[in-house]
Amino acid sequence: MLQQKIPTTVITGFLGAGKTTLIRNLLQNAGGKRIALIINEFGDLGVDGDVLKGCGAEACTEDDIIELTNGCICCTVADDFIPTMTKLLERENRPDHIVIETSGLALPQPLIAAFNWPEIKTQVTVDGVVTVVDSAAVAAGRFADDHDKVDALRVEDDNLDHESPLEELFEDQLTAADLIVLNKADLIDASGLQAVRDEVASRTARKPSMIEARNGEVAAAVLLGLGVGTEDDIANRKSHHELEHENGEEHDHDEFDSFVVELGAIADPAAFTERLKGVIAEHDVLRLKGFADVPGKPLRLLIQAVGSRIDTYFERAWAPGETRGTRLVVIGLHDMDEAAVRAAIAAAV
Repeated sequence: MLQQKIPTTVITGFLGAGKTTLIRNLLQNAGGKRIALIINEFGDLGVDGDVLKGCGAEACTEDDIIELTNGCICCTVADDFIPTMTKLLERENRPDHIVIETSGLALPQPLIAAFNWPEIKTQVTVDGVVTVVDSAAVAAGRFADDHDKVDALRVEDDNLDHESPLEELFEDQLTAADLIVLNKADLIDASGLQAVRDEVASRTARKPSMIEARNGEVAAAVLLGLGVGTEDDIANRKSHHELEHENGEEHDHDEFDSFVVELGAIADPAAFTERLKGVIAEHDVLRLKGFADVPGKPLRLLIQAVGSRIDTYFERAWAPGETRGTRLVVIGLHDMDEAAVRAAIAAAV
């Protein structure tokens, strides 16, 4: 039987908008759905995991809560997020639904684009992007309850590759959304709420659905099952950063390609991996993984590269009747020069 793609909901929004409360409510009212949760808060903010572990939801065990603390998810997609997802998908008891809470400072766009990664695209889809807005803060002319604190965190954080002003970041989070939750709606009056709606709507050319909430109380049936497949619509949700770098050129840089390189035996694996680093750097290879045949060794050598970091170890014995050889899967952006990469890897032997 063909396994259905696991739907994934991405929940974004500024610090203090109420993402964690929304997720806690969701887990407590999941109706028996097994939900895996990936949380991406960084620095001293990585407390959400503890809060959520205490939510007492039967549908979500502690093993289902994964915390990424190596910085902003959108800046560490290949190093951090892809391996986490791969591990989750290899589990025997796969989740019914995955929920990802991004850090309050994350651009949702690179994360959504990562769902087009070859290993993931066949197994997972973005059910929808939910952006949580602090209505009271927006009504007061700010984007976050503690605007200065959010900005200070942004300036301090070494992991953030993107220097987006908060206003742009707010707009990028709205532009990525399939559903906008105007949280803390009970803290302002009807005319104030209408003003927030107008303000939020004016910040994005797209017109996602908008709902109001108090204390992050939104029914699971409203948040889950949007069925959008957002990864296929990423081209219509470009961030300020992407638009600035386009210079009018159309390039779909969020598409990934992969191909397999088959080689013979590798007599000197240390020298080979050292040369591979040069190939990876020169051709912008995002990931490389596979195994090698080292003459005289009964075990096959596993090779895994993320960026220029390469790990190798002897993994398992060659099975009886298994043809010894070297087989590497190369993953990169779709404009990667496959012929040049193949030639460079062959030369590295």
